[in-house]
Amino acid sequence: MVFKRLLGSLGVGGPSVDTVLDPGAVAPGGVVAGQVHLQGGNADFTIEHVTLELVARVEAEYDEGEAEGMVAFHQHVVAGGFRLAEGEHCSVPFSFTLPWETPITELYGQGLGIALGVRTELGVAGAKDKGDLDPLAVRPLPAQEAILEALGQLGFGFKSADLELGRIGVTGQQLPFYQEIELSPAPQYAHQVNEIEVTFLAGPAGLEVVLEADKRGGFFSEGHDTLNHYTVGHHDTDHTDWNAEVDGWIRRLVEHRASHGSYGHAGGALFAQGGHGHKGEYGHGDGHHSGPGMGTVAAGAAGLAVGVVGGMVAAEVVDEVGDFFEGGEEGEGEGDEG
Repeated sequence: MVFKRLLGSLGVGGPSVDTVLDPGAVAPGGVVAGQVHLQGGNADFTIEHVTLELVARVEAEYDEGEAEGMVAFHQHVVAGGFRLAEGEHCSVPFSFTLPWETPITELYGQGLGIALGVRTELGVAGAKDKGDLDPLAVRPLPAQEAILEALGQLGFGFKSADLELGRIGVTGQQLPFYQEIELSPAPQYAHQVNEIEVTFLAGPAGLEVVLEADKRGGFFSEGHDTLNHYTVGHHDTDHTDWNAEVDGWIRRLVEHRASHGSYGHAGGALFAQGGHGHKGEYGHGDGHHSGPGMGTVAAGAAGLAVGVVGGMVAAEVVDEVGDFFEGGEEGEGEGDEG
């Protein structure tokens, strides 16, 4: 999808900008590349800067309710300090590294309903204007895909994915928001939890995996959330039995009870003591247990992909993503950071 926009703040006859991304999805930590095409207006202009921003639609929870806003979480200056002659056309190539924590937008090539894109800002003669957005497709890293595939093989189903403003304590989180992938429980756990939420915090060395169980409440007790935290190396995918590994994570997660640890708020989320005697910690695992390799995860495999391909991403969510990239920027500034 290609967008063009006459820079209204510069008046009729100002330059226009058209950013075209190279085709294909990019993994977190990978390289985003493309071309910025500039078309001169009816006079010469000094281009002070051409800047690309990564922008995402993020939800925020407040005491009064919920709100959504656009958050810019990365900037890359493409060019600046040059003269664009009247009617001149020029193209500026660019490439930059995607932040490791960039949320994934697709699984097995199917969209997850995440609104994420590249926005171009053009600064001209003291004025600046933000152009339209190009949607950016982000595929999972091999370790992320292996873990999601294992969850699917274990019987968990995809429900939804969203981005939440805030921080998860006791992690190395860098961005001002995190992604939650919500899963319906596998049959063997359906009597214990309503849903499982998975958050990946990737970095150069590997992943932090945060699992959250929304526990069912009994007649005499309220339901509560429990979280566990694990680390996984990027090179663990070929020598780990992920079905066994992830099933062990889930079993430990759902076995937690309120009597196993104290609870308190941190960054707007409820955290459970992980059993190591330190308040606020999660249960930890190193994610390096050996086992038979699972091989390459096939695109369109059973499990979570069935939920995505089968239309479990609600139509209204897809519509919201479309509106986001078609100029529906009302409410910009709510929750903006960066």
